Amino acid sequence: MNKYFLLILLTISISSAQENYNKDVLEKKIYPMGKKIFQKRCAQNIDLSKYKTIDDLKADIKNKNICKVLKSKHIEALSLYVWDIKRLEYSEIKTHNIILKQGEKCPVCGMFTYKYPKWATQVFYKHNSHEHHHSFDGVKDMMKFYFSPMKWGDYKNSKKENIEKILVTDYYSQKAIDATKAYYVIGSDVYGPMGDELIPFKNKEEAQTFKMDHKGKKLVNFNDITEDEVYKLDY
Repeated sequence: MNKYFLLILLTISISSAQENYNKDVLEKKIYPMGKKIFQKRCAQNIDLSKYKTIDDLKADIKNKNICKVLKSKHIEALSLYVWDIKRLEYSEIKTHNIILKQGEKCPVCGMFTYKYPKWATQVFYKHNSHEHHHSFDGVKDMMKFYFSPMKWGDYKNSKKENIEKILVTDYYSQKAIDATKAYYVIGSDVYGPMGDELIPFKNKEEAQTFKMDHKGKKLVNFNDITEDEVYKLDY
């Protein structure tokens, strides 16, 4: 039994539980297999900016001939590679969206962040020569982590002084914006995946309009957000 066939069997056996792939399996087995299929069987000019979820991508791979006819057992590895790797490369050139990989979890609530692109936020860190980031399913959880990273685990390298940039998703445009320059509406009747949220806007006028339309209680800048205020949103 050759290595390629073993990889196919692996893909079949875990295709119903993609969320449980660990990093080693993805990077050492699934992504290389998906890359090989992509290079040999797919159009190289796929417009990846139009896909909001990995399921949308899978549907097009199956039904719209963007790749040559594939067996269903190959589609999982291909979809994960294109979604996690090629879409990230594409986005750096073509789009301004926050890019979420399939296996990323919010370090505060543990939810899979890729399921909630409308609310996505990211904090990027650099210490010595190492760079990393954390993704969150809303500003509220991001701020909880921002104020006290060690409360949520061994995140000693995720201190405020190591932060390079913070991105949040503008509520109306759905584009990534600089969190430190955004405006936030608190206490509105619009809820995120974790309930009451701080709703981010690039434009102050749009934030003020949203506040009036959705019964918001307060409009604040990033530096005005307090830890106490963030936790009050849970009650």
